[in-house]
Amino acid sequence: MKTSELVFIPSPGVSHLTPTVELAKLLLARDDRLSVTIIIMKLLLGDKHDTGTPVSTDRLRYIEIPCDESTMALINPETFLTAFVEHNKTHVRNIVRENIIESDSVRLAAFVLDMFCMGMADVANEFGVPSYNYFTCGACMLGLMFDLQAKRDEEGHDVTELKDSGLELSIPSFVNPVPAKVLPEPVLDKKGGSKMFLDLANRFRETKGVIINTFQELESQGVEYLLSSSANIPPVFPVGPILNLSKAKNDSKTEEIMTWLNNQPESSVVFLCFGSMGSFSEKQVKEIAIALERSRHRFLWSLRRPQPEGSMEQPKEYENYEEVLPKGFIERTSSVGKVIGWAPQTAVLSHPSVGGFVSHCGWNSTLESIWCGVPIAAWPLYAEQQTNAFQLVVELGIAAEIRIDYRSDMGRGIYNMTVAAEEIEDGIRRLMNDHEMRNKMKEMKEKSRSAVLEGGSSYASIGNFIDHLNI
Repeated sequence: MKTSELVFIPSPGVSHLTPTVELAKLLLARDDRLSVTIIIMKLLLGDKHDTGTPVSTDRLRYIEIPCDESTMALINPETFLTAFVEHNKTHVRNIVRENIIESDSVRLAAFVLDMFCMGMADVANEFGVPSYNYFTCGACMLGLMFDLQAKRDEEGHDVTELKDSGLELSIPSFVNPVPAKVLPEPVLDKKGGSKMFLDLANRFRETKGVIINTFQELESQGVEYLLSSSANIPPVFPVGPILNLSKAKNDSKTEEIMTWLNNQPESSVVFLCFGSMGSFSEKQVKEIAIALERSRHRFLWSLRRPQPEGSMEQPKEYENYEEVLPKGFIERTSSVGKVIGWAPQTAVLSHPSVGGFVSHCGWNSTLESIWCGVPIAAWPLYAEQQTNAFQLVVELGIAAEIRIDYRSDMGRGIYNMTVAAEEIEDGIRRLMNDHEMRNKMKEMKEKSRSAVLEGGSSYASIGNFIDHLNI
């Protein structure tokens, strides 16, 4: 019997590949009529913590498109992945034709495309199959994109005029007015970023449906807006939280971290980690160190060396932390704190000694923290993280604020803002001492786990998506 093949194309990078792989596994576990090919467009970022290409199985196949320096040069902060994706269309076309169209064992059913890979819908159209968008951010964020795109195209609003203003916007996917200062950086970019970002919403409208890595109980306002018939939006399927919960690799560094956590009291440790691209200037690092020392809380701090200015490389490891930390900091805090490089984030958040998470509020990290029931201190850096931070602090009450309108130009390694130690210390104290926030996060943890069980909202939504494929 032929299986119905779904072609998944994630954006490059582990933060997009991981939820794609986990969604594919969920779908395959639910319906044995399905098979999946994940096409991975590689980058030359040299992330040594990249786990490499996963191993293919009978129904889940991984095919890489290699990258050279000329292809890498197509990616830049202005156009982001647009030219890179366009360049790879020929490779995708050939992969699909040779591995699926000419196969006797599978039938091409649909493309499932990451938000930054919507150009590949043109290839799906050539093969006469529908495209779905896999939106790896939240429902409220998706609603914001649709709303701002509609206001631009139908009412002539120019959202870039709001940059650096104190105005607030009424966005139907949010309960509270949204300050312009927390809108995603690309939305406010007058040099073409805003047009590119909002044009994505038009591409989403052309799809057969949108799969969202969220769950109804977390974002009820956003999900209800997206499902409303008046919004002219394709069917949406909130299927989250989609997480990779497999155990961290048992290497010596991970073992050292987990051993240290084992020796700390329950819910006593503040974990600071800022994602695969997160790093700070030396001046900012010193302010964080002063705040941690003054707070007197136990801490585990993932500290990475910034990329060179003008580079899009990922942060590297420090060879010697003392070159960037205040003199004597490591010695003075050795009984209560530990500074590390890369961190096995899910394993750390799952540990009972961790009581708070100072986070950049990337969506994957947000869902992991909710799943583990660890409250957040919000310190967003780039992309849509400011909007996520506003949602966590103001809409949901499961995060304390450090600075929700903080911005850094991560793509260029430029840091124009510095948050003072007093502000950081205040955020950490609220994170660790606000019992109402901690209880709200515990309630959301239970809701996140119920959503994916049989009878839960996300479990049902995955079934609805499979039915929608009409296989």
